[in-house]
This record gives sequence, structure tokens and C-alpha cells, in this order.
Amino acid sequence: MAGGFTETAFIKKLGELNNSSQSIQTLSLWLIHHRKHYSTVVKIWIRELIKAKENKKLTFMYLANDVIQNSRKKGPEYGQEYGLHLKKAFEHMSRSDEKTKNSLDRLLTIWNDRGIYDGILISEFKRALVLGKDEPPQKRSKPNDKKSRSPTRERRKSETEKIVENSDGSIETHVHLSPHTPPGDPPEPEELIRAIQELELNIASSDEIVRERIAQLPREVSEVSLISKIEDKEAAEKLSVQVGDAVHLLSQYNMRLAAEMEHRKKVAIMMREYLHVQEELLAQAERNLEEYQEKLLKVFSVRSELNNHIRNLPDLTQLPNVTDGLAPLPSAEHLFMQ
Repeated sequence: MAGGFTETAFIKKLGELNNSSQSIQTLSLWLIHHRKHYSTVVKIWIRELIKAKENKKLTFMYLANDVIQNSRKKGPEYGQEYGLHLKKAFEHMSRSDEKTKNSLDRLLTIWNDRGIYDGILISEFKRALVLGKDEPPQKRSKPNDKKSRSPTRERRKSETEKIVENSDGSIETHVHLSPHTPPGDPPEPEELIRAIQELELNIASSDEIVRERIAQLPREVSEVSLISKIEDKEAAEKLSVQVGDAVHLLSQYNMRLAAEMEHRKKVAIMMREYLHVQEELLAQAERNLEEYQEKLLKVFSVRSELNNHIRNLPDLTQLPNVTDGLAPLPSAEHLFMQ
């Protein structure tokens, strides 16, 4: 599941998604790893949910649930972004059979109990699941009507909002989170490679030319005891120029070394976060491998039993040929003859 995020890759993974917990958790972990693309992920998710076959729609909802709940510790981006699209998803799922709707109702109960979304939003989702799409509103509330504002909107005022008025008179609010990568967000492979390449190109500690210039500085610029040997003004002024050049050279080199040290720290953090995610993905892959190995053993067992059963079946080629007709059955008279 490792690799950079692309829309094509995500759509492909959605196509391969099945209703097993391993499949859902593996894709969920991959999406959380690439959570800086949360907006694109959710838009593709709702689009593919609507296009998906009926027997996969519930799996899409379970995927969203896993991403929303397991990404809470690392950042609210997914939960907030899904919150903007879930009503549409539940409206779409209102056409599902009763068994699917009951499963979604239990999911909403879990969200309510765990405080994933506030009660008012959960009620909106439940209403959408039961009734489907709302009719266009006949009357809009005034912007300064405090009673008409939902707690969800009040809670999002700290974020960037864009209010769009549709042609039918309804109002939509689009929330845009900060475009910056959240703190601690694991880097994409391309970002990590680029950071390492930049470090290799700007390594001050490996600049042999500057280090040689520093090594060739005269002793007089670094040893105070030699100042007493200066006998005339001309020698003093010459040493002053040499000291000034040395100070400039060393100051610039020290600044480069400090920048290199900061860059190394940044790369070290990026590598640590990237390796941590890769370890999680590796553990998930190992669990998947173990699960599929168990399934493979079961398939082998069934195949062995089937082969044994086939070998114990009678050989049909040894049965008498009935296509040409059988001898007539004996009459009752022949059966009771002495």
C-alpha cells in the first residue's frame, strides 16, 4: 500500500476494496498517511460511492467511518471534510434495502455515542437516511438570525468559509481548511527524496574548497599572543584586513553549517515519520499475508478433499451401455416358475 497519492491510484484502490476488515483498514491507513490530500480524497469518495454497485456502497461507508475515527488523533481534517459530504451520502443511501439502512443507523448511533459529530448533525444524517433528499427551502433565514444558525456553523467560524447561493435560492457553505501540511504529517516519498537531494547539494561540511581556505589562514588571525610581535602600523593594518576577511569567511561558513544542521534535523524528522508509517503499513501487510495464507491452506484442504472424492467416484466408463436398450424385465410368470 506504500507509494505516493494520486487520484488514479485512489480510484484503483477503491475498485479493489472489499468488505473484509483487513481491506478496509489497509486502505484507511493509506488515506490517513496521505491526509494532506483530504479534500481530494473525500470528493473522489462521494463520487465513487454514488457510482458504486449496491453491494459495495456500505463498504464505502465503513471505509469513511474507519478514516474519520482513526484520524482524529492526528488532525480533524478528514472528520470536518467528510462532515460536509455525509448528508449527501446518506441521502443517496436512503434508497438502500432495510438491512443496509439498519447498519448505517447503528453507525450513526456509534458516532453520536463517541462524539464524532454533534447531535444536531447526527440528526440531519438520520433524517437524510430515512427521508432522502430534502425539498428546496422556500424561505431563507436572515444572516443575523442567531436562532437559525446551527452549532456546526458556529463551530466552524474559525475556518475559512465561502458562502455560495444557488439558483434555486438555497445556500451552501464551503469550508476550506489551511492548505499547509498539518504538523507531524508524514511526507510523501517524492518530498522525502527531494529533501535528501537538496541536502546533498548544499552540504557545507563537505565543501573542501572553503575548508581548505580556512585551514590556510595565517596563525596571526587566530592567536592573540602573536599581536605583540607587530612592530609597525603597516603590519597592523595588514593583519586587520586579514582578520576581517577571516571573520567574514568563518561567519558565512558557520551560517551554512547552521543551515545544514537544521536541514539535517528536518530530514531526520521526515525520515522518522515516513518510517513509522511504513512500519504500520508493513504490519498491516503482514496481517493481510497471514490472513490470506490461512485462506490458501483452507483452499488447499478443500482441493485435496475434492480430489479424494473424485478418485472414489465410480468409473462411469465401466458401467453397462444403456444407450442401446436393456434386456426386457422377466414376466411374473417366469418369476414364479418352479
